[in-house]
Amino acid sequence: MKQNNSQEKQLNNQFDPIENHQKSCERVGYVKRKDANQETYDRIGFMSGLEVHQQLLTKKKLFCHCPAGVYHKSADFDAEVIRHMRPTLSELGEYDGTALMEFKTRKEIIYRLKHETTCTYEVDDTPPFPVDREALNIGIEISLLSKLNIVGEVHITRKQYLDGSIPTGFQRTCILGVEGELQLKNKKIRLIQLSLEEDSCREISDIGHTRIYKTDRLGMPLIETVTYPDMVNPDEVKEVCDYIRFLNRSTGKVRTGIGAGRQDVNVSCKGGTRVELKGVAHTKWIPELTHNECFRQWALLQIRDELLSRIPDSEKWKPTHEFLKFYSFKFTHKPIKEAKTLHHKIVAVNLPNFKGILSHFTQPGKMFADEIAERLKVVACLEHPNNTHSESFESHISVKDYEQIRILLNSGENDAQLIFWGPEDDIKTALEVIEERCKMAFQGVPNETRKGLEGGISIFERVLPGADRMYPDTDSAPIPLKNEDIEELGKNPPSDIIDRYHQLKKWEVPEDNYTFIFKKNLFLLMKSIIEDLKVNPRFLGSFLGQKLKYVEGHVRPADAFNYQKIYDLFKFLKQNDLKVDLAKRMISLVYEHPKMDFESVLEIINYKKVTAESIYSHISFLKEKFAEIGMNQNPENEVNWIMGELKNVAIGNIEMTDLAIRIREAK
Repeated sequence: MKQNNSQEKQLNNQFDPIENHQKSCERVGYVKRKDANQETYDRIGFMSGLEVHQQLLTKKKLFCHCPAGVYHKSADFDAEVIRHMRPTLSELGEYDGTALMEFKTRKEIIYRLKHETTCTYEVDDTPPFPVDREALNIGIEISLLSKLNIVGEVHITRKQYLDGSIPTGFQRTCILGVEGELQLKNKKIRLIQLSLEEDSCREISDIGHTRIYKTDRLGMPLIETVTYPDMVNPDEVKEVCDYIRFLNRSTGKVRTGIGAGRQDVNVSCKGGTRVELKGVAHTKWIPELTHNECFRQWALLQIRDELLSRIPDSEKWKPTHEFLKFYSFKFTHKPIKEAKTLHHKIVAVNLPNFKGILSHFTQPGKMFADEIAERLKVVACLEHPNNTHSESFESHISVKDYEQIRILLNSGENDAQLIFWGPEDDIKTALEVIEERCKMAFQGVPNETRKGLEGGISIFERVLPGADRMYPDTDSAPIPLKNEDIEELGKNPPSDIIDRYHQLKKWEVPEDNYTFIFKKNLFLLMKSIIEDLKVNPRFLGSFLGQKLKYVEGHVRPADAFNYQKIYDLFKFLKQNDLKVDLAKRMISLVYEHPKMDFESVLEIINYKKVTAESIYSHISFLKEKFAEIGMNQNPENEVNWIMGELKNVAIGNIEMTDLAIRIREAK
């Protein structure tokens, strides 16, 4: 139920949450990314590093003989395995923080198995096979490309994975190379290491206390390239991520497509801490996500300072709560009414001296109260919407009911109130979550893993794992690496991405085509076409980076399309003395029907071979026609109009630049 502005101010003793949100945004000094510059990021101490994951193009999984790269639909499975989290004490008598958080969720993890792609190794009922040699060799090749120092002996270790994405609770991983570097256009980026590891499950759904995975991707080999936090602005982070992905793809030995490449982005600000943005699906999201995450941390530091000024002894701070009886209030908010129907509990929580904190800016369109709501969803499993509060932009509870709730809670003038609802079994956890997140606010920025969303905002995913999550795998023997084997793998490496970048510059290919060329690993194809068929590099770069890119986004091929078909297309044009411009008219059909011969494509597009003089003979008539139709008589408009009229017959028969010259010279 919306309240008018005067009711809002009456409710909050002249406190306007919208105005408070705007003022706190100004105090933080938030600026939109498009308006930010390096001075902006230097002011808040932007720092970022990357963990780039790329699946390898192997026939088998990493530690078993199941096939890699075979996927099945969510509803297509042969069996299910159900597991629950139970934390255990370490040798030092301590519990892992991530394990405790996952235990609190009381999640039931369901794994959907397909016999074709899963075996008993993946539920830890069978020891691992020796590491897949094909994957190991590819990992070493890419390590050499990344100028990493190859280890003398590969040691398999276990890395704890406690979110349920790996049924065993750990991932087998091994370091192949350490201390390398990448040469960008303007600076070098240091690499910490490159690891070879097994992939996790694919999540299907996560609702309430049930999370469902499918296991077809589980155990597939992937590499993880880890950088130092050398990036000092969001665009630099994307540039480095693209560089690593393009470098991996240049080998032709990695998988591509949805889910084959993912990146975790680590971000911090001055005075903040490392926060991991997990599994960012698209590199184009990175600049906005890292920009907003750095400012989110900066805002949390402002909140910390404000709270400590109000409450110097934060150790004694504690919220209070009361259960609300539905019939004692006139609740009209739909989620609360639904909670009553489901026999859920409704709880009011008083947050002493938190007035103005809940509506404090954190991210665009987000406030501190969202930090609490996200943890209620993840840890207490209360689905959104799961709460409202005294500083909500829309008052879901009437002024009269809030006054009654404040009396019930014995609230002070500078307190804030939060009302949440959920199943009785989840209430204790929810209250712990609220108190825990509010107490974290006194410390500043909590260590956590967050999930990046399209649009540049992030949400809480889980507590950041501790540094002691890795330990030796006693089931796997060390693998010595011989110098002669490493030297053999390092023979004839693909050229470095920076060298390819400089070559494209020499070819005068427009720079807006580079990303597509690198992303699709088309550089060597370009080189072959240019050297063998003498096609103009600038034309070819634009053809691939613009025309082919457009076709790929709008045409669905009837059969698998191999980029070698592009070479064959230009070879056909050269052998038949046809102008290469004709490729622009042919490519849509060639892409849609890769098995169709080029002669048939020419028939379908109604191409006819005519002489240049035959085409030029139409120019005089078209000049007269242009004068008659009364269009803007600008000479360039005339040239463009005539070229448009002659385009279909001219392409493939004459160079379009020659046609433009003849039109300008014609009387």
